[in-house]
Amino acid sequence: MPDLQTDNPETRIVNCHVHTFTTAHTPLYFPTKLAAIFRFAPFLIRALRWISARTPYDETTDFLKRLEDFHRTGSRKTQQDVFREILHYYPQSTRFVVLPMDMELIGHGPVEQDIFAQHDELAKLARHEKYGPQVIPFATIYPDRAGAADEVRRCVEELGFRGLKIYPKLGFAPDHKVLMDEVYPYCVDHNLPVMTHCSRGGVSHKGWSQHRSDQVTDPNAYIDVLRTFPHLRLCLAHFGGDSDWLSHLRDGFDPDDPRARDKNWVSLIAKMIESGDYPNLYTDISYTIFKFDKHIPLLRMFMRQPKLKEKILFGSDFYMTRQEALSEKAVSIRLRDQLGETDFHQIAHVNPQRWLGEGGGAGELPLDQVTASG
Repeated sequence: MPDLQTDNPETRIVNCHVHTFTTAHTPLYFPTKLAAIFRFAPFLIRALRWISARTPYDETTDFLKRLEDFHRTGSRKTQQDVFREILHYYPQSTRFVVLPMDMELIGHGPVEQDIFAQHDELAKLARHEKYGPQVIPFATIYPDRAGAADEVRRCVEELGFRGLKIYPKLGFAPDHKVLMDEVYPYCVDHNLPVMTHCSRGGVSHKGWSQHRSDQVTDPNAYIDVLRTFPHLRLCLAHFGGDSDWLSHLRDGFDPDDPRARDKNWVSLIAKMIESGDYPNLYTDISYTIFKFDKHIPLLRMFMRQPKLKEKILFGSDFYMTRQEALSEKAVSIRLRDQLGETDFHQIAHVNPQRWLGEGGGAGELPLDQVTASG
């Protein structure tokens, strides 16, 4: 079997979406109070899997195995330990955009280590002699936290971080005053890309309904941001998410509803990018592409659209993907095989460099002036 590393030495892969936070950074009772039991007694998952393996329910056994793998990764002692795990699946030249999350204020209980400690530990990883050159560290922000904008500035100016991750459904809108007045202007001035969650799944504030979460995650919620800051390089992660990809393929669009296509986030993101109205809008295929057989035909069609193919980023969403059947390497190799070398090079090398501001174009840093760790 060809190896990702030797197929095309010109494609230095950038995985634009991975996580290294550990259970020390996640709320004690997320997603339910039962989670605390598994955290302190992980053998219970193994016991359930052992029992399930002796029943005819193979799907349950497989799910529990993936849950065990996910919990094992998240329970690593350090972010470096988590990062070392993802290195098993990619060429040694691969770089990874590492995205922290601030979940202390979302109503699911306390966290052992706050976002300041999480940022500091990520900075230590980015400075590591061996692993640092592969780390592209991003900061994150919860704008209602006291000193939130100052923490972003600290991460960039003192820790050398290269971008920003936001996750509005944790409890804020993408046009929050702190973001609009302080953070987005700072990102534009300092050539920082922004990654934001754009899927109906994922983590949300405990007190929020699905409807409220969707309101701040909908691609339409970013239109004012994009119009106010046309030079902000914003990526809508997950390309709308798995459920909207499945709906796009399974249900189609009501011909009598003129808004039907805009209600589907996959269709809406593609429309926004192809319109040319938002020249610095990107999307990534993280997590979504792990439903590989169902979604790869639609992705191939998107890659035939000239404007759209230039704005799709390769990302995986490790280690959230430990809950899925396919491994990181299996998905990456299948993706490279199905898209072909030219299109894979586009989404895994060319587009990420442009989004990160490494392409040498207007407002971007020349590649020879960009260090791997920021």
